[in-house]
Formats: sequence, structure tokens, C-alpha cells
Amino acid sequence: MQHRYGFVTMPVVNYYFDVLKTAVEHVTGQPLTPRRWANGASWAAFITHDIDNLYSAWKAPAKSALRQGRLLSFGRQLWRHLTTPDAWDNLAQVQQTVASYGAKSTFFFLPEHRPAANGTPNADYKLQKVWPEAAAAIGTSEIGIHVSLGAPYHAHLKREEHRLQHLRNGVKAYGIRFHYLQWEPRITPVILDTLLYKYDSTLGFAEYYGFRNSYCLPFYPFDFQQGKSFSFLEIPLNVMDATLHHPRYLQLEPEEILPALTLMFQEIERFGGVCTVLWHNENFDPANENTGPHQFAEIMDYLRSRNVAFVNGQEICEQMG
Repeated sequence: MQHRYGFVTMPVVNYYFDVLKTAVEHVTGQPLTPRRWANGASWAAFITHDIDNLYSAWKAPAKSALRQGRLLSFGRQLWRHLTTPDAWDNLAQVQQTVASYGAKSTFFFLPEHRPAANGTPNADYKLQKVWPEAAAAIGTSEIGIHVSLGAPYHAHLKREEHRLQHLRNGVKAYGIRFHYLQWEPRITPVILDTLLYKYDSTLGFAEYYGFRNSYCLPFYPFDFQQGKSFSFLEIPLNVMDATLHHPRYLQLEPEEILPALTLMFQEIERFGGVCTVLWHNENFDPANENTGPHQFAEIMDYLRSRNVAFVNGQEICEQMG
């Protein structure tokens, strides 16, 4: 329906609720007070980062140089890889950049290093090995589990949860997001409910920005089998960096990104919702001129100019609870 009628960037459910709100106010003669976020802000922003890669910035330019027969350039890339930190090993930079806007980062780490059964890659790092440096880099930032491909079942997910819990000295991750936004409606919410995560932030589109559930606020998904809501809060994903300039997705020019997103932001602000942004750490690399640090800065400047409340997942759960 969203595709057929072209309303993926319009939170239709919020418009219906607004009609209901007006009717209730008319009947009762009492105004319904809108929700307020931190410091009295009318809407909120949830800034997140999926940590898929830490050591692969050199690979694409090295492969390109090798294919084109530029052996000297290939040798330089290889030497740089062997002797200097990778450009994507930048978690401290990510945390500091986001903090400079008065915002908070939530980092979703991939516990699985091995590729999925179909060969699709998971993390390019082993979490247990990199964790001491990663933990120091992100400080007190919120963490979540970025569930690997090939992990739709309870046992596998439970194992990934235990890995991260062990590294954090028993501190449970509040939230979860599935790698590649994989979501099986008949299975995934049941698994999440049994694991007692406070929130999930998977439900968004890779192909387009907007509202996968036509709603701009967090909500408790409904369990049609049990006839009641699930216990975890869904914080929908509104925009992912890869969506904006990827060969399979929108291919927006850098100067087109903020104007394209502004109408969606205005809809979220209108209804006092939460704007969830996913910007991978690899796209804080200055070499990315399409969905890189400059485009992220434009988005953050806009959000800050609109007096948004920057919140993390735990704070959203407390506000919605």
C-alpha cells in the first residue's frame, strides 16, 4: 500500500490518531497535552551506528588499483594497511563527533565474525579481541547487539547475547538491531520477547527512507497469536546512510540528501516523534564524499537547529514506559 500510493515518507497512522485526538478533544472539551521529550523538546532524535567493519577501508581502493594494473598504488594501499590504523577503526572519532552536537551515540556491535552460510559477510573483526579498545573508545555510550546473518533462531541469538554480556561484565545490552535489517514477522518478535530486550530498532527500509510502519513514534508490536502486545519496544529506523547513495538504492547526489530528508523530519517533528538515524562508522571516513562526514554534519546541524532532544534507546524506553 505504501508503494502503490506513495506514502512511505508520510506517517499515515499518526494522521489517523490526530483525527481521533481532535474528536476526543471536541467531545470532552479538554485538550490532550502532547508528549514532551528531554528539556521540554517537542521531538527526539536517536543516533545509532552499526559496527560492521573496523579494518576494511583499504580493501576497495586496493582491489581497484589491482584490477587496473596500478601495482604501485596497490603496494601503497597494502603498506598503509600493514603500518597504520585503518580509517574505519574510528569509534572514538564517531563518539566525539556525535557528542560535539550535544547528542549521544548508540553502538550496535556484531558478535559474529564468520560469514553466513550463503557467504554474506558479518563483522570483519572478532569482538572479544577488539573489545578493550572499543570499550575505551566509546566510553559510556549505549551499546546494543547487531545480530548476525544466519542467526534467526533462539539458540544462536542467545549465544551472541552471552558473548556481549561477558565482555560488558554482565551488563545487559538494552537493544538490538538485526544485520541487513533482516526480520521474519512470524519468528523474530517472538524471539525478542523471550529474550526480554527492552527495544529493537530494525524496522526500517534499506531501499528508502521513511516509515516502515507508517508511524513516527516507538510502539509495542502486537502479538496476534496471543492477542496482546509484545513486551519489547520497537523504535523504528527512519534513515540509513547506505540508502541515500548506494548502487541498489537511491543514488542521491550529496547536495540532494538533506533536502530529500527534510520533509520526513518535518513530519516527525509535527507529531512529536523519534527520528532514528543509522550512520555506520565507516561513513565517518573523509574519503566518503557521498554519504560521509559532511552529509552527516548537515543532518545533525538541521536536527540541532530544530531543538530536537538527542536521546538514546534506554531513555526512549523510559519515556515511553
